Amino acid sequence: MDRLDDLATFVAVVDKGGQTAAARHLGRSLQAVNRSLMALERNLGVELVRRTTRQSGPTEAGLAFYRRIKPALAEIAEARQEAARQRADFSGVIRIGAPVQFAALQVAPAVCDFMERHPRVEVELRPSDREVDLMHDDLDVAVRIRQLRDSAMKVRRLGELRVVVFGAPVYFAARGRPAHPLDLARHECIVRVVDRQPEPWPFCISGQRRLVRVNGRFRTDSVAATGLAVRRGFGLGLAPLWQIRNLVDQGLVEILLEEFEAARLPIHAVFPPTRMPVAKTRAFIDLLAERLRSERL
Repeated sequence: MDRLDDLATFVAVVDKGGQTAAARHLGRSLQAVNRSLMALERNLGVELVRRTTRQSGPTEAGLAFYRRIKPALAEIAEARQEAARQRADFSGVIRIGAPVQFAALQVAPAVCDFMERHPRVEVELRPSDREVDLMHDDLDVAVRIRQLRDSAMKVRRLGELRVVVFGAPVYFAARGRPAHPLDLARHECIVRVVDRQPEPWPFCISGQRRLVRVNGRFRTDSVAATGLAVRRGFGLGLAPLWQIRNLVDQGLVEILLEEFEAARLPIHAVFPPTRMPVAKTRAFIDLLAERLRSERL
């Protein structure tokens, strides 16, 4: 069978009235166009284009050949486009795991965008703050926000997020602002409690990661509760920026100690180790990564 690009080159020569114009149209060199024509003519055993010093045009045989193959090439191009559309028209179910609040605020909007683009796709979004076993829970992909331990999981990095200290004007008026993480010992803080244990706050001090213990009357593992307490002036809080960004944007709270922020937390998509992610799952992760790049996290 003739190479399709040789056939397309011949059609372009006839359509554009010569090899030079065809080369310009195709973005190829004149020599490459001539080689394609010669290869096609050798294959057919007939001269298709009459070449002179001034111009080139189809021979009688070439014109007859042109009239037959041009519609066929158009059909092939349309068939390729249709195949590409079908390949992109995904169907079936994608099962996705993600932390509860991140699922609601970041993953769910990406899911809706993906389903709009691919009407035959179904999605099961399973929010959970526990570390799920993808194989046991039959998940196609899970979103995890932390440094990952070594594992056999297939991983793709999606982005990173800031963890910030924040406070409200009412608190600043009463207690002032800390200028350094070590100043927090003299401030009231909303203490994050995990497994009944208060967690220190991470910072980068003199280029080193440091954990600073904080104290306060209010202890919670809820970012929403932390945000409320900070707004009311009961102390300074620590939270991922994306979870309190609406409070910052409304001017209800301000970010503090930015120059001492700890390293940002990575966001990963993890896949089961024993199966390759299917095309629709990869396409969804592409969309989610694109969305996260545009967010202030």
